[in-house]
This record gives sequence, structure tokens and C-alpha cells, in this order.
Amino acid sequence: MKTDDLIHLLAADTVPVPRHAAAKRLALGLLLSVPVSGWLMWYGLGLNPALGQYATLPMFWVKFGAPLLMALAALRLVTRLGKPGSVTRLAWLGWAAPIGLVWALGLMAVWQAPAAQLPELVLSRTWRVCAENIAMLSLPVFLAAIWVLRGMAPVRPAWAGAGAGALGGAAGATVYALHCPELAAPFIAIWYVLGMSLPVAAGAVLGPRLLRW
Repeated sequence: MKTDDLIHLLAADTVPVPRHAAAKRLALGLLLSVPVSGWLMWYGLGLNPALGQYATLPMFWVKFGAPLLMALAALRLVTRLGKPGSVTRLAWLGWAAPIGLVWALGLMAVWQAPAAQLPELVLSRTWRVCAENIAMLSLPVFLAAIWVLRGMAPVRPAWAGAGAGALGGAAGATVYALHCPELAAPFIAIWYVLGMSLPVAAGAVLGPRLLRW
């Protein structure tokens, strides 16, 4: 068979992809997975009983808002990673920018605090479980993002897996903020960022296996 004939035969069976198919698939994945993360937080950890008081404090909104902004940036990141040829540099930058803000606040707090207060600012009461809990709560959204990407055409599976982890980690941290009693900027800068980074690293490792064509 000649090359032109083969191309014509393949093109004849082509079915157009529905418009906004990726966005709809992602919306469905989030609709199913975010409530699961919320339920895991509620059932396994519990809502912070002082949440109403925390909501009046600026650092609560930093703790809650930074990962929420990262999750919103990761939505675009995941959709672009699923399309061959898409540029993702700005999407990654949008995901990482809130981390820079949190780090700046953390460094400022460390600079201004007496040396005796540093252990409390950095470790506080829950440092042993913070990153682990965020990673656990990220799992439903991470799996949903992988499902979305499997229905697309990611040509860089390691990066696509990392993008799924970026969305899952940010969503997990946002949900965890409704439980977490910590408000110190250095604590958030270290342990929240670590918790959000673990799914990114896991996604980069698992992506070539989970997203293989």
C-alpha cells in the first residue's frame, strides 16, 4: 500500500474529539475526587473546632489560599500536559509562585523571631504528620488527574505524572488546612510545601507506567 493511500485510509476513520472534552473530563474527575478528600479529612482527622476563629486571621487565609491558588494553576497545567506540543512553563510557574510567597513570609518570621522561638515556629505540634496527611489527602485527586490524562495524549508521561501530583498535592493541602491547627509561616513554608511536593515526585516516578500509551 502506498503512503498516500494509507494516510487517506487512516484519515477516513478519524472521529472528531468533542469540544472541551478534556475540561469536561477534568471537571468530572474533580467532582468525584475532591469530596472524597474532604470526607477523608472529616472522618480521619476532623474539622478544626476553632476554624471559625481561624477564619478571622490572615495566616489562615495564607495557609488555605496558597494551595488553593496552586490547585487552580494545576488545572491548566494538567490539561496542557495532556496535549502534545503544549507549552507548560507558565503553568508550572503559576503553580510554584504561591510557594515563593509562603517562603518569603516564613523567612521574614524566622528573621524577626527570637532564637528561642524558632523550634516552635518550625516544628510546632504536628510536624511529624503534616506532610504525610497532605500526601494522603492528595491521593483521590491525584488518581482522578491520572484518569483524565489517560483519556488524553500526554507525550511526556513523567512530567504529566508530576502535573497530576501537583494538582493532587495542592488540593490535599487545601483540604488539610481545614483541619490543621498550625498558623506559623515557617511551619507552612516547610511542611506544607513538603507535603505538596511528595505527590509531584511520586507522579514523576509513576507517570511513565500509569500513562503509557
